[in-house]
This record gives sequence, structure tokens and C-alpha cells, in this order.
Amino acid sequence: MQASEMDMINRDPNDINDHLKVAFEDVLAEPDGAHSISCVWRCAFHIFNCSKAVAYNLLTIIYGLPLAMYWGCEFAYITFIHVWEITPCLRVLMIECGVLQKIWNTCLHCCLGPVCENCGLLFSNIVVKNQ
Repeated sequence: MQASEMDMINRDPNDINDHLKVAFEDVLAEPDGAHSISCVWRCAFHIFNCSKAVAYNLLTIIYGLPLAMYWGCEFAYITFIHVWEITPCLRVLMIECGVLQKIWNTCLHCCLGPVCENCGLLFSNIVVKNQ
């Protein structure tokens, strides 16, 4: 998705951080018979939500841009390593192993194949009779 196509409403379209959806009710709950005063409960709700929003916004202002730059560089490095090192090495390995596989198969078919075929012929003539 291009920056011009960025969805500013749904910022987690793939639900990557679905496990972080935490509401007041997920953290604080009073069981029956242990209720605080209604105004305290309402204030706690507002304080929880406001402090969570303010703290998150402060942290993103302070650390968000440097971390975005770090992760951008990290994934660029991973892509670079895969394109210029890992994929070519795997291709070389596949080519070399292909040659070794042909040599191994030829040796097996030439040396072990006739032995197995003769053993099969020998044992196929065995007849077991029950008395």
C-alpha cells in the first residue's frame, strides 16, 4: 500500500496487534457485592482511558519516529541480505546438490540396484505352506 493510499481510520487492517486491544473492562472489574461509589468508578474509567491515551501519544512522539526509522532500516537490511546473499547461496547449493544427487543415484542404480533385484528374485520363489 502506498503512503497516498494509507488508511488513517483502520491502522491495523491485518489485525497484527489484535491482542493489544485493552479496554477498561478488560483490566478493572468489580464483582457483585464489592462496588465502589458510582462517581469513583466513572472517574476511574475516564482517568484510565485518558492516561492510557496521553501516555501512548507521548511515547509515540518521543520514540515512534526513531523506531520507525530503525525498523525500516532493519527490514531493508533483511531484504538486502536475502536478495544479495541468501538466495544466491541457496541457488548455488541447489545446483551443486543436483550434481551430487545425480552421482548418488547413478551409484545406487549401478551397484545396489542389481543386488536388490536379485534378492527380490531369490525371495520371490519362497513358498510358505501351512500344515
